[in-house]
Amino acid sequence: MKTYEETVEWMFQQLPMYQRVGKTAFKKDLTNTLNLVEHLDHPEKRFRSIHVAGTNGKGSVSHMLASILQSAGYKTGLYTSPHLKDFRERIRINGKMIDQDDVISFIEENQLFLAANKLSFFEMTVGMAFDHFAKEKADIAVIETGMGGRLDSTNIITPELSVITNIGLDHTAFLGETLPEIASEKAGIIKRHIPVVIGEKQEETTGVFLKKAEEMNAAINFASDGQFPEYYTDLKGVYQAKNLKTVLASVEALRKVGFSVSEEQLINGLKNVKLHTGLQGRWDVLQQKPKVICDTAHNAEGLKLVLQQLQQENFQNLHVVLGVVNDKDLSKVLPLFPKNARYYFCSPDVPRGLAAEMLQEAAANYELEGKSYTSVHQAYSAALENALDEDIVFAGGSNFTVAEVL
Repeated sequence: MKTYEETVEWMFQQLPMYQRVGKTAFKKDLTNTLNLVEHLDHPEKRFRSIHVAGTNGKGSVSHMLASILQSAGYKTGLYTSPHLKDFRERIRINGKMIDQDDVISFIEENQLFLAANKLSFFEMTVGMAFDHFAKEKADIAVIETGMGGRLDSTNIITPELSVITNIGLDHTAFLGETLPEIASEKAGIIKRHIPVVIGEKQEETTGVFLKKAEEMNAAINFASDGQFPEYYTDLKGVYQAKNLKTVLASVEALRKVGFSVSEEQLINGLKNVKLHTGLQGRWDVLQQKPKVICDTAHNAEGLKLVLQQLQQENFQNLHVVLGVVNDKDLSKVLPLFPKNARYYFCSPDVPRGLAAEMLQEAAANYELEGKSYTSVHQAYSAALENALDEDIVFAGGSNFTVAEVL
């Protein structure tokens, strides 16, 4: 390994990565991760943690919690996925991304083990994050699951608190076809005697969580049942109201297990999430005249909320730059998009990107009209060129589409 770019490329190319190749990267047990942390002398036991799972909102909740803990004076690690522009976004301490040299040295020092044991991209990244947090003596780390919970590589920690935001129909090929099945996978992060906060009470899933919490003798709290004062956060999506409740319930739970977070620190943390943690892509307003908004929502539940908010904006014309991945169930998401918009169909630059022409063809079945473009950049440029000052340009459909716009 000579450069940071070569190191990351080795990680991407040599070993499977769900975001790029899809189903073939999915592992059915935690053996590899357990072997890796043993090889690394169990870094996950050298810092306290909070574990966050859920279909939507887990990234925002993780960033808000990290910002609050940082404001409260804790040296705070943050592990999230996927990244948008730079791999190092996944691993931060007090908002600062892991150094390029630390990425290089971790892979160099452990490359023989990683290759011999055929670790996936995600497994080795989890190991790198835990190793970094341990070496840097983080007081606490907020750990976001990648997918599911029970079999997710992050699920080797014993946290101070488990958090599950909500349950929706996403990654059904791996997690199950029904909400209770998916909830059961997410409930796999509930640990014995460790309190758990559930963000949203949903009829189909509440029983699953109550049963698991009882089995684990874990105190359970549904954030949506709570009454909280109004707080301001710099994360602007209307959908953040639900995430905010989850965060406030989590802070209450953390105080009960000994964390010191004053009212002033809580307010400061919520007000400065982007500044403290570098979060991007959640109802991000990139410019005015024309107003450009991007959002990484990519499943039916997330897109429904984002598109509802979009329709509440004031605009003359709406331009939508849309690109998705090829395992997306278009029959679930395309009906949610407004017919009174002009579409710019494109394909994200990853192996899983759905061809723009195929997306255009599928969209026509739902009366969504527009042109297809050879790249996200071309589609975005065309939208900006066609938009009047009073118009709105929205870019989304996939994390990868947003990444190429930012």
